[in-house]
Amino acid sequence: MELRPFTGTYLTDPAAVWHDLLRRDPGVHYAEDLGMWLISRHEHVREAFADPESFGNALTLAPVYEMCPEALEVLARLDVPPTTAAADAPVHTRTRRALRAAFAATAGRVEAWYGPIVRRRVEQLVSGLARRRGEVVDLVPEFTAILPLLVVVDILGVPERDVSRIRGWADGQIALVWGHPEPAEQVRLARGLLEFWHYCQDLVARRNAEGSGGDDFVSRALRHRDGRDDVLTLTEVASMAFNLLVAGHETTAGLLAHALDQALSVPERWRWLAAVPERLPGFIEEVLRYGPAIDGWLRVTRRPVTIGGVAIPAGARCLLLIGAANRDPAVFTEPDRFDPARPALRDHLSFGHGPHFCIGAALARLEADIALRRLAEAIPGLRLADGHVTAYKPNLAFRAHRMLPAVVDADVRAV
Repeated sequence: MELRPFTGTYLTDPAAVWHDLLRRDPGVHYAEDLGMWLISRHEHVREAFADPESFGNALTLAPVYEMCPEALEVLARLDVPPTTAAADAPVHTRTRRALRAAFAATAGRVEAWYGPIVRRRVEQLVSGLARRRGEVVDLVPEFTAILPLLVVVDILGVPERDVSRIRGWADGQIALVWGHPEPAEQVRLARGLLEFWHYCQDLVARRNAEGSGGDDFVSRALRHRDGRDDVLTLTEVASMAFNLLVAGHETTAGLLAHALDQALSVPERWRWLAAVPERLPGFIEEVLRYGPAIDGWLRVTRRPVTIGGVAIPAGARCLLLIGAANRDPAVFTEPDRFDPARPALRDHLSFGHGPHFCIGAALARLEADIALRRLAEAIPGLRLADGHVTAYKPNLAFRAHRMLPAVVDADVRAV
């Protein structure tokens, strides 16, 4: 079979493709167009995430297509050591320990460390939007994409003047690895990725030379390292910064865009949230299930594996279809219905599962709650522009909105 993730239905209604996969036995299929195995059912995706001995991470960040020689030559100079998404044990065990020491991962620590940062940035952006009453604004660049980036640069201690460059580099990495750019674009994006890596190396080198007394992530990681390469090398600190500057904002940007799309596409739903903000946690969990920011993630088999009764050879790339797993009728009643009141809301796999469970899950939830709560309070009449049709950027993993035009209106209109 073929998935065809870069054209047609997958760019406008991926759930239709997931539905087709889920009804086909046994739920594990080989996609000729990608040269990958597709794993779509909830129990199988969860099983793969939980078994790093069988499903490794070494090729998680490798491009999903055959790259042109010129771009490959540039990427050959990209000497980023695996520390997070692309690392396996024992390296991942050690670097994950360091990451937990330097980055808040529990709800309490996230609120204490990052809550003030999130609230300040949310207020800054919402106030700016509220002043544009009567205008049509694209909420993607004006809110959903920029908020998580501003938060993560504050967390890492990156100068705000570098935000636009970092955004370009991060978007470029996602397009280069999980998209399907033309050869000339591959070369441009590869060069940008190399610049991005050198930027992160320089950031860590400067912070190390200045002293690591700050509260930012890089300073905390350097203190945890305490000059010991067996704990963490300086290059590994740079690698963590490199990965967090992408994963730390692109995923939350997707969550915010999906949440606003769901809330504003049904005017009663936005009013419902504005009237009782305490409904937001359940709403956010259902957004995560119904439309995950990452709807497919890569693994490579480290040995022959049988899953769902299907034998997969060693060395095979597998696409774990999180979006499909979250619509599995074996786990979720009426899975194609958006229902913030459904039971077992956290059974979704949008943050993964097992040893690579997303370390930023608590931060993403906090950002979404604070951002939507404040936006609904300040602009209760916010509504999608007439005629808007949801469409996504072509990508195998990241489900990112192309645009989200909305009318800024403080008044709630009758429907």
